[in-house]
Amino acid sequence: MTSHSPDPDPAPDPDSRTAAEAGPAVGQDWEPDVLPGFERRTLPLTADEDEAEVVATLVRRFRPAVPEATEPRRGHPVGAGNPQVARLWEELAELGRRLRLPGTVRHPEATGQPEAAEPVPDAGVDLLYVHGWLDYFFQVHLAEFWESLGVRFHALDLRRYGRSLRPDQTPGYVRSLTTYDEDIEAALDVMGHGRADRPERRLVLMGHSTGGLTVSLWTARNQERVAGLVLNSPWLEFQPRETVRKLMEPGIRVQSALVPRSQLVNLDRGLYARSISARFDGEWDYDVAWRPDAGWRATPAWLAAIFRGQDQVARGLGLDIPVLVLLSARSTIPTRWSEDMRSTDSVLDVVGIARRVPDVGSLVTLVRIAGGLHDVTLSAAPVREQVWRQTRRWFDGYVRG
Repeated sequence: MTSHSPDPDPAPDPDSRTAAEAGPAVGQDWEPDVLPGFERRTLPLTADEDEAEVVATLVRRFRPAVPEATEPRRGHPVGAGNPQVARLWEELAELGRRLRLPGTVRHPEATGQPEAAEPVPDAGVDLLYVHGWLDYFFQVHLAEFWESLGVRFHALDLRRYGRSLRPDQTPGYVRSLTTYDEDIEAALDVMGHGRADRPERRLVLMGHSTGGLTVSLWTARNQERVAGLVLNSPWLEFQPRETVRKLMEPGIRVQSALVPRSQLVNLDRGLYARSISARFDGEWDYDVAWRPDAGWRATPAWLAAIFRGQDQVARGLGLDIPVLVLLSARSTIPTRWSEDMRSTDSVLDVVGIARRVPDVGSLVTLVRIAGGLHDVTLSAAPVREQVWRQTRRWFDGYVRG
């Protein structure tokens, strides 16, 4: 299944990408995105460390500009001002829907995607999605799911990830997860949910993996602005559990202070990529320059920031808004390839994360997805149907109102 396949040939090395290839210039408005039918907006951020042009990137479905009032044009669209012709077009469209002609309806049994009613009533909700480590937004089907519920979907590529990664930058580098507050606030300003706004629409945040940890921490500081939180396999606890995290933390903290950008040992053998990529055993297309198979080598500064965030979760975030946590039913240790990796989380320890879920808040719904991958929305089509069904049930019960 194609979500983002900009070039059938192998993607170039990220270091060889020109500034134009890496992203638009700072300060531009909405422009066409690499995903067909989507547009993106570059969000200038405050320069940090010694790396220039720090930006985030907001992505949404293309929205045609509202035309300004003009003088009436000569001629008219077919059916305009002609009730008989307009009625004929309506009858033909209805006939096509009933016969399920191509292009008139979706087939969830074939795509693993829920059928969207036409037209979809506006739910009065805006959603901001934040990706995880070694990731960027390419999940078009996720946007389609939320849009089928009448939600306005937006995705954010954080600084030094995906569309926001610039030449000579350290991918994913950050010293504190609170640094991402600026990225999130810049996106919310554009969406009409900034601190100074009084939005009539409700806001839902969704985060995957590291993004789930990040948006959980941000929401704990801003929960009066959020109507709901959706966490897709959030990295709430380190894989070997809290004991190992606490043993590692002092050494990582020292390295973070002395050599923050030094590279740690990379344990990623590309096994998760094998389970999701259409080039291997998966069904998804994405840009490997932004999501390389064997990953990036993490830095001490980044890992220290993760540990501090996980420690904060362990102390309790105290959220009282509705939270949905989606986790695979099982994990597989990624030492070597096995067929289990097609239907389990091969990145995180789902048992350790499930035990940490009650520390998030008082109104948390935990759903364990049988057959789910690390990103449960990238699972096989029948499994995705479970994800959509459970998410829709939660949304209808807690957020739609």
